[in-house]
Amino acid sequence: MRRFLILLGFCALVTPSDASLDDAIASAVDAMAPYVKQGYNVRDDEWGGDLGVKEQKAIPHTMFKGNEYWFCMATDVEGARVSIHLYDNTGKLVESDSWQKGRFAAARVVPPATGTYYIIVEVQSSPKERTNWAMVYGYK
Repeated sequence: MRRFLILLGFCALVTPSDASLDDAIASAVDAMAPYVKQGYNVRDDEWGGDLGVKEQKAIPHTMFKGNEYWFCMATDVEGARVSIHLYDNTGKLVESDSWQKGRFAAARVVPPATGTYYIIVEVQSSPKERTNWAMVYGYK
């Protein structure tokens, strides 16, 4: 048992302390908390990865007329700045509300029609060359 505890302590010392995708997901879930209190149901779906500064990623997603959605993006990299925006299939910005606060960003949409929409996520600035990010969403 003592050897196990020593090994466990050693592993804790050599484990990198850098941000991980799991940490980014946890940050995105934290950003959804106010919307859960407003009655939004958070889906189990999550997107994530790593992006360079000024690099964007387009995520296609089917949304339904009559629903209201909040998409929240986050990173756990201190000093990073992220953004998220929602577009229809013609490239028109469709979000009805959005905010950006450093390493957190969110956008709300009430789709005018059922169809495929595009969520554009971006790391606008970061102290790191590549920054882990994650996005979650809720609807009602």
